[in-house]
Amino acid sequence: GSAIKVAGKESIWVPAVAMYPNSTNGCAGIAQVELSNGPEIRTLDFDKDSDEFAQFAIAFPKSWNEGTVTFQAFFTANTTNTGTTLWVVNAVALADNGDLNTAFGTAVGPAAKAMSGTANDLAVTAESGAITIAGSPSTDELVFFQVMRDVSADNQSGDARLLGIKLFF
Repeated sequence: GSAIKVAGKESIWVPAVAMYPNSTNGCAGIAQVELSNGPEIRTLDFDKDSDEFAQFAIAFPKSWNEGTVTFQAFFTANTTNTGTTLWVVNAVALADNGDLNTAFGTAVGPAAKAMSGTANDLAVTAESGAITIAGSPSTDELVFFQVMRDVSADNQSGDARLLGIKLFF
C-alpha cells in the first residue's frame, strides 16, 4: 500500500528570472514583455553580435546520481527571421569549503534551433548532449551553471530571448 518512486531521468525548470547576467559579456537584464494577447513573458535577451552569458545555481536533490546532465532551452525572438540560435551550457560543482573561484567544465549544447519565421513564437531546442560538471559533483554541493548564446555558430539576426532552461538529471 505505499508508493515507491521509480528512479529515472528527472527534470528541473530554471526560469530566466532565476538567472543573472554575467558581469563581463553578460546578456541584458531581465525584461518583462507585454504581448498583444496571452501571457507577459520575462526574458533574458542575448545579443546577435557577440557571445553573451548568464548564470544560475542549483543544489540538486538527494535523488541525483551525481552524473552528467542535459538541457533544453526555451526561447523566442521578436523577429520574422528564420535563422538559428545555438545555446550551450557548462557547469562546476562546489562542496563545503570549496574555492568559488573554480573554472566551469566544457560547454555543450544541442544543434542550433531555427525560428519559425513568426515573431514571438516559442522555440524549444532538442535535448543537449551530456554535460560533464567540473569539480567532483556530490550530494550537498552547489552546482553553478553558465548559459551562453554562441553567435559564431548561429545566424539569428535578432536578439534571442531566453525564457528558461529545462535541466535533465
